[in-house]
Amino acid sequence: MTDPDSPALPAPLVLDDAVEQPMRVVERDGVRYTLLGTAHVSRASVDAVQHAIDSHPYDAVAVELDTQRLQALSDPDALAKLDLVQVIRKGRVALFAANLALAAYQRRLAEQLGIEPGAELKRAVAAAHERGMAVHLIDREVGLTFKRASAKLGFFGKLKLGTSLLGGLFASEHVGEAEIEQLKRGDMLEASFGEFARESPALFEAVIAERDRYMAASLRQHAGTAREVLAVVGAGHLQGLARHLAEDHDDPATVRAELEHVQARRRLPWIMILLSVLVLGGIGWGFYSGGFKLGSTLLLQWLVLTGGLAGLGCLAAAGHPLSILAAVIAAPLKPFRPGLPAGAFSALAEVHLRKPAYGDFLALRDDAQTLRGWYRNRVCRVVLTFLLTNLGSMLGFWMTGALIAGKLLG
Repeated sequence: MTDPDSPALPAPLVLDDAVEQPMRVVERDGVRYTLLGTAHVSRASVDAVQHAIDSHPYDAVAVELDTQRLQALSDPDALAKLDLVQVIRKGRVALFAANLALAAYQRRLAEQLGIEPGAELKRAVAAAHERGMAVHLIDREVGLTFKRASAKLGFFGKLKLGTSLLGGLFASEHVGEAEIEQLKRGDMLEASFGEFARESPALFEAVIAERDRYMAASLRQHAGTAREVLAVVGAGHLQGLARHLAEDHDDPATVRAELEHVQARRRLPWIMILLSVLVLGGIGWGFYSGGFKLGSTLLLQWLVLTGGLAGLGCLAAAGHPLSILAAVIAAPLKPFRPGLPAGAFSALAEVHLRKPAYGDFLALRDDAQTLRGWYRNRVCRVVLTFLLTNLGSMLGFWMTGALIAGKLLG
């Protein structure tokens, strides 16, 4: 087994433009793995991948992709096949918004640098198919990575993560030179989270370190009868991947299952239960101790703040009047349906009342780059309706809780 840090490793691959592509070689269980580190926004990396495949008779090519991301690279119209109603009903709107943020970020990079992010991975798959080589997608599904990252964060961490992703949705079209240089040495998912990824050990663990281990297990599991495997991964993963590939001895299928597991979210978070009990109990106590006047005042505050702010959120998203009405009605009922956010009702109303056209799905990648595009595109506006309605509902819920507590304790 080759030590990934030994001096016997191959020198970085240098092309005519003198851009180095770092490489590592790990041999274990009769298989020689050549790990090629690339920059996801570099033409030199595309050339390096082609050169590597042309210059050696590999049995298989592995790439830092999952099925969903390969489809997005290969089929620009993949988003047009999305069932938006099912996305809302299954509670995947936040994940869909995160994917839109990533897509918008990648599109800005493509327009600024003249190359599609991940072009070297796409080239690796195409070149392997041209030569009849096996292709292995070794990265974890991006949705699982987002879910595991979120699960590792507390309430304020999740809030900051959401803010970071929303910032990616409405960021300016220009990507700074420092950020581009960091991306050339790092990872696309890490870059999409902005500075928060580098400041949060929990997020770094899910987005980078876990995926190093996961991809190493995938390489071992997919090796099969291959004796020469080329793995094309982002340069930021090269060191960790080489270490895990050389040193890990756990069953690869077990490792992958462990890193794919997402702990089931509790349907009733304790803090929401406590706040709901406080609000409903406080209103009941108001009727009991202060009579109809105090009880009705507390109840009216609850209805106005939760329903009103949820409705204002939907209005801010330019929702249909009936979508706004759905938000106003659904928000005050939150204690009785804790698993269904008010935004789900307003978003479902929006998608039925203003059904997105095929062209809206085709234009998603472009429209998601600008604030005007988010309001023009009906798919984006459904997501915006969901997010802003929930934001208003949450603010109203907490404000009412504080007001009721103040009246009862005052």
